[in-house]
Amino acid sequence: MRTSRWVTLAVLAFAQFMVVLDVTIVNVALPDIRQALGFSADGLQWVVSAYALAFGGFLLLGGRAADILGRRRVFLAGLALFGAASLVAGLAASPEMLIAARAVQGFGGALLSPAALSILTVTFAHGRDRNIAMGVWGALAGLGGTLGVIAGGVLVDWLGWEAIFFVNVPIAIATLAAAPLIVRESRVEGATRDFDLPGAVLGTAGLLVLVYGVIRSEPLGFGSAEVVGFLAGALVLLGAFLARESRARNPLVPLRLFRSRGLRTSSAALALNGGAFTAMFFLTAIFLQQVRGESALMTGVQILPMGMAAIIGATIASQIVTRVGTRPVQLAGALLSVVGLVLLAQAGASGAYAAEILPGTVVFGFGIMGVGVAGQIGAIADVRHDEAGAASGLVSSGYQIGGALGLAIASTVAAGGASLTDAFQRGLLAAAAFAALNVLLSLLSPSVAATPEQLAEAAAA
Repeated sequence: MRTSRWVTLAVLAFAQFMVVLDVTIVNVALPDIRQALGFSADGLQWVVSAYALAFGGFLLLGGRAADILGRRRVFLAGLALFGAASLVAGLAASPEMLIAARAVQGFGGALLSPAALSILTVTFAHGRDRNIAMGVWGALAGLGGTLGVIAGGVLVDWLGWEAIFFVNVPIAIATLAAAPLIVRESRVEGATRDFDLPGAVLGTAGLLVLVYGVIRSEPLGFGSAEVVGFLAGALVLLGAFLARESRARNPLVPLRLFRSRGLRTSSAALALNGGAFTAMFFLTAIFLQQVRGESALMTGVQILPMGMAAIIGATIASQIVTRVGTRPVQLAGALLSVVGLVLLAQAGASGAYAAEILPGTVVFGFGIMGVGVAGQIGAIADVRHDEAGAASGLVSSGYQIGGALGLAIASTVAAGGASLTDAFQRGLLAAAAFAALNVLLSLLSPSVAATPEQLAEAAAA
């Protein structure tokens, strides 16, 4: 029995590794994708945003469906959907086809990830074993994000951009074959079969319209009828979403959770963190290849130190937060994020990598994990234990959605640059503004002394 639990963890972590890998592996392929499929400058960001919005928008629905329909069943459905969408993405012959496939990938991930984490929590009893399992889960997720930049570079340079999607297919097939033999089915007994699908559709549609309105503001201006119409439509859809959640018997987002000061401030902090990170990653990957002339592989190598710094930063933050509380760690992380982005924004087309690229990426890598670890802990610190899962799902969704909105805003700011270098610098300064808002937000956040259980949950989120 003991062995089977750890084998179950291996299967679940393998699938989650694939999902996390896909987030970063795409970025280094963006210039090749743009050239091959003829993406416009503002359209390219949808390769990232379509995934993030679908993932974030349906994440809570996926968790709810897993509890009711069966965690293994929803895990397998999400895995099959993710693998099939990956195949379609690799075969895409137009921007529209690739964006649609990325959205389906995001939906598959929104089913897969919460189901896998839920299986993990019911497989391992509360205490030391669960803490270890969640630590392994979180570490593999961080490793997947870090290795994605290298794997993406290798695949693009050797096999072409299509390979970054095709690589998911054999992983999905192998996991689909193994999971029914290893992972046990489980569900919440007696739970009402209410998924709040209307809430998920309203919320996701509102966010899609909002992001599109922000993107269109660059060529048309915020005062244009089209942009005003989209932004107004987004407000109507998001207002309808809130109204739905306030009346739904089993809402995706229990609004009572926002009575928690820690959840309010942490959700905002993690959304800003997601916006800064996604914008920085997107802009830097394009800048290194299109301005500095690096290959996809060398781009991955040059971004890799940021991932290594993030892994080390998470370890350090987890140790410090138990001694000084979450607020000082979040404040330090936000300040480091600002410094890192401002340093990176000074980079030019021909300066030395060690002087112009490396310092900013490393400092930023440390900074984002300070905010991330403190924010995850702060979000669940003062909510009821039976609502901790909903709170964790909420902030995870907020991170993805913040990433899509942050990328839209930073890309819109960057589009006004006189050159590609100027665009990169302007976009990074916009990302630095998100981090600067986190400095202010950290001063308003409650400080929590973390427990080992909270650290484990933060690592897994």
